[in-house]
Amino acid sequence: MRSGIFSYLRRIAPAAALFALFAGVFAAVFYLSGAPAAAVGYAAVLCGFLGLVCLAAGAVRYAGRRRQMAAALRDPLLPVQLPQAGDGLEEDYQKLIGALREELDRRQARTDRAVEDRLDWFTGWVHQIKTPIAGLGLLLEDPQPDRGEMKNQLFRIEQYAEMALGYLRLDGGQDLVVARYGLDGIVRRAVKKYAAWFIRRGVTLNYGPVEGQVLTDEKWLGFTVEQLLSNALKYTPRGSVSVYTEPGPTLVVRDTGVGIAPEDLPMVFEKGYTGFNGRRGDGRSTGIGLYLCRRVCRMLGHDISLRSEPGRGTEARLDLAERELGVE
Repeated sequence: MRSGIFSYLRRIAPAAALFALFAGVFAAVFYLSGAPAAAVGYAAVLCGFLGLVCLAAGAVRYAGRRRQMAAALRDPLLPVQLPQAGDGLEEDYQKLIGALREELDRRQARTDRAVEDRLDWFTGWVHQIKTPIAGLGLLLEDPQPDRGEMKNQLFRIEQYAEMALGYLRLDGGQDLVVARYGLDGIVRRAVKKYAAWFIRRGVTLNYGPVEGQVLTDEKWLGFTVEQLLSNALKYTPRGSVSVYTEPGPTLVVRDTGVGIAPEDLPMVFEKGYTGFNGRRGDGRSTGIGLYLCRRVCRMLGHDISLRSEPGRGTEARLDLAERELGVE
């Protein structure tokens, strides 16, 4: 209470000093003009009394407004209706508070949607990764398990884990190391990682030539190439996968697999979209691989596109020409 009184006195001090100065000037003028001392004193006392009344009334109003604001501050989300503004400056402050609250609500809504999307995806991801884990468990129950199939299931688990880590790293901030790299080295490491899967599925790899230096992030471009190879192998039960470059440079990953339905093709880069191919068979598609590829390409200033025809395969094209890096 005492601090509130002192705060009010400090607030009105300039006006009170000016009032006292004017009262003193008027009293001095009346006295010097020959007015009776009693009349001057009576006027000074009357002015002082009226000033004290106004001061007390203002103090009561100020204390009431402080109590309203204290009650409002106890609500961490701020009240729907702020106390009525006492002047134009307070009205401007309340407009500013209202604008900030609207922006806070918008940001909170975006955060809630992002958290909900992430929770939905990871819920589906957990169900997806349980499939290879269960398969590995069944293999371990066999007295003479198929070691090749065990490695295949472990590889699938590793794929799911890397995809989840990529998803989290992209949402949590990009750790970019941009420089010029030889494209052949990046692609060869990705191909080597999937070599056993090529052999196990009996899919032929047609490699090269892969040429050129690209301005990129080695790790993230390698992640993108791995996702494209994974998709090509996943939907190519037999046939071949070709990896080569065209002038630009443009990296091409082309398979002879099942292809993509025309109605699915415009939406394959959307998060969570699996299409007809992803819903059939063992349902291994998470609907996140191509979405991450597009986000990475935008971040690196690259471009990604797909061409496909059902029954005749899919061609993924990475345009690696130098552009301004994207900001997400």
